Amino acid sequence: MTIKATDVPAASEIDIPALQEKYRAEKNRRIRPEGAKQYAGAKQEFNEEYLDDPHTPVQERAKIDEDLEVAILGAGWSGILAAYHLKKAGITDYRNIDHAGDWGGVWYWNRYPGIQCDNDAYCYLPLLEETGFMPSKKYADGYEIYDYLKQIEQKFQLGDKALFHTVVTSLQWNEPSKRWHVQTNRGDSIRARFVIMANGLLNIPKFPNLPGIHDFKGKMFHTSRWDYDYTGGEYRNPELHKLKDKTVAIVGTGATAIQAVPYLGKYAKKVYVIQRTPSVVDQRYNLPTDPKWVESLQPGWQQERIDNFHRAAMDGRLAPGEDDLVQDFWTEISRNMAAELRAEGIEESISIEDYFARREVMDYRVMERMRRRVDSLVKDEKTAEALKVWYRFLCKRPLSNDDFYDTFNRDNVELIDVSETKGVQALTENGFIANDQEYPIDCMIFASGFEVTSDLDRRWGIETFEGREGVSIYKHWQYGYKTLHGLSTIKFPNMFFLGYYQGGVNASTTHQYGYQGYLASEIIKQTLANGYASVEPSEKAQADWVQHMRDTNVDLSAFVDLCPPGYYNNEGQKVKDEQGNEVYRNFLGETYGLGWNAFEKLTQDWCQKGELEGLILKKQND
Repeated sequence: MTIKATDVPAASEIDIPALQEKYRAEKNRRIRPEGAKQYAGAKQEFNEEYLDDPHTPVQERAKIDEDLEVAILGAGWSGILAAYHLKKAGITDYRNIDHAGDWGGVWYWNRYPGIQCDNDAYCYLPLLEETGFMPSKKYADGYEIYDYLKQIEQKFQLGDKALFHTVVTSLQWNEPSKRWHVQTNRGDSIRARFVIMANGLLNIPKFPNLPGIHDFKGKMFHTSRWDYDYTGGEYRNPELHKLKDKTVAIVGTGATAIQAVPYLGKYAKKVYVIQRTPSVVDQRYNLPTDPKWVESLQPGWQQERIDNFHRAAMDGRLAPGEDDLVQDFWTEISRNMAAELRAEGIEESISIEDYFARREVMDYRVMERMRRRVDSLVKDEKTAEALKVWYRFLCKRPLSNDDFYDTFNRDNVELIDVSETKGVQALTENGFIANDQEYPIDCMIFASGFEVTSDLDRRWGIETFEGREGVSIYKHWQYGYKTLHGLSTIKFPNMFFLGYYQGGVNASTTHQYGYQGYLASEIIKQTLANGYASVEPSEKAQADWVQHMRDTNVDLSAFVDLCPPGYYNNEGQKVKDEQGNEVYRNFLGETYGLGWNAFEKLTQDWCQKGELEGLILKKQND
């Protein structure tokens, strides 16, 4: 199989030791000693903004008081896939509970102009073969993803009992009844036998903890609460005509901002783009779906594509002779490696050590290509220099957009580089202060992301979360996760965690969430079928799994040491583990070192045995 590399500089053009020093210096001048505390707690400082839903009016409803088999906390991808697998397992007495006004999770809240998925939609959108749906293009628009989520719910009739505009305030395990007592801000009292935590990675928005932030008298909102009444336009047609006489600032140049900035630049009178650390922004190549390609697909094509993408993007190596089916910025390094090694005739014979040593060099070559791309597109030299990335690939989320860099060539768009002050210094009544200068504005938009690697209580926002014997999950996991298969933990019976905790990680997040939902539903099914009332790991099984995770761990600390602060690494701030060691908190949790395929086989074999080995099963009166 032939495979074509991208046009990257030769290794001889790259001074890697000098780049390593540059990367370290650029990281260090952006690190803030307060770490995640540089952001205000949304539920403390911006509770009204957090609870507000600009998309759907809140409807009055009666309080619910009921017994329930399964409460699913969340109605985004992990929540809807959990419901799908529960129903396939024959379990129908469940409710999805979500703060949002409808299905969608992050795709419900995020409706900012230009929003698209930055993963290959043919991998990212699950159940394509089961639904017969096909994305209209490689990187689907946000509204197409939102519509597809609802299509899944309708096709499989998953949401009859879903509760929206409902925030869970308390989760408490009751041992005599062997049920979870779920309380909400709507006055609900639900006694659920099982709880599936499908509350997502991008759940609670972050706001910068800036002096004077509540003194600002202009308009202010987070991108996950985009106000089209103020900007003009609407979700499916974002013509921001009301900004024609407005001066707007946007904080951040991450995944959200690089999509929204071109629209702000097109419509606003003046735009300040405030950047601490630039992102990698490659060309988009967002082509419409080819009908002939669709006609050529054979059953099983989506899983084949997901597996191929995972090998290229997560495992870091395509199989010998394998093509790169996705061919995007996520897979570029692996694709280039395959092309070069095949040309040299050593793809199958090169050792693992030599492969990854060469792959590290390719990383530097690809990032140099990215920097040269900035020079080719941005006319102002000072602006171009500030937009260049000085870190390894995957230190921050890589992105693509065809209009972001060109937007800085507009006379009304100005980049404000705040790397020296590590962020905006303050807000005033009339604007913001950066680099000791005040900039008057009409509107401040926060593209500052979500609570991802911050402490669990900030990430989840559930005030009371107590398992058996009144143990708080926040204390239980204070020094790191302790689980069996990353799915369940002692002292929290009948509870299952979907997301990034302590297990295998797949490059397609929805595939991972779906598989976790399948495992949870199978455990619930087997527990109920055998007449048991509760299930949780034994201390030994959990301890053995944690030790297995440690024994197979791949140490990435040297890599992270060169990465700038961000949500990937808890703002570059280390935390203490149970032994008192300082470690980086990764947004992927603790990743199974033997890889996704090994994790999937191990857990699949475990599940299909039907013995629930390592789990303690109790009858109602035990």
